[in-house]
Amino acid sequence: MKVAYIDQYKETFGVQPICDVLAETDAPIAPSTYYAAHSRSPSARSLRDAELTEEIRRIHADNYRVYGARKVHAALVREGHEVARCTVERLMRQAGLRGVIRAKSPRTTRPAPETGRPADLVERQFTATAPNQLWVADITYIRTFSGWVYAAFVIDVFSRMV
Repeated sequence: MKVAYIDQYKETFGVQPICDVLAETDAPIAPSTYYAAHSRSPSARSLRDAELTEEIRRIHADNYRVYGARKVHAALVREGHEVARCTVERLMRQAGLRGVIRAKSPRTTRPAPETGRPADLVERQFTATAPNQLWVADITYIRTFSGWVYAAFVIDVFSRMV
């Protein structure tokens, strides 16, 4: 990060003056350290990270960009890569890759102590001896791209017809 800062301003101020000012802060850096950072070859970790990042990008793209770190890690292990899940999490975060986050289902019941409960008119006896004697209702929630859709059903207990 310090090297990138010096790279950004070295044309305006020069390397030595920037290093002199940084020496008076909590982030000192010597000019020799700056030049060494440019001349040294990349570390083994950074090389492996670059290779793994490309594999992670490929797996993420092949799976419609919905895989998170857990599934990408599992796919890498299946392909024979020895890598820790925390490494996959770190590289995905650095690459800006995220899995799809599942939305919570809607909260349907908000009980309050002052509200009364509906009476059980059938006393938990959900049987009927003929059609049209007992009807029950139910509601379900369906998630769509535009939000939640509610579907209500009324069912004849005897024939199970909606």
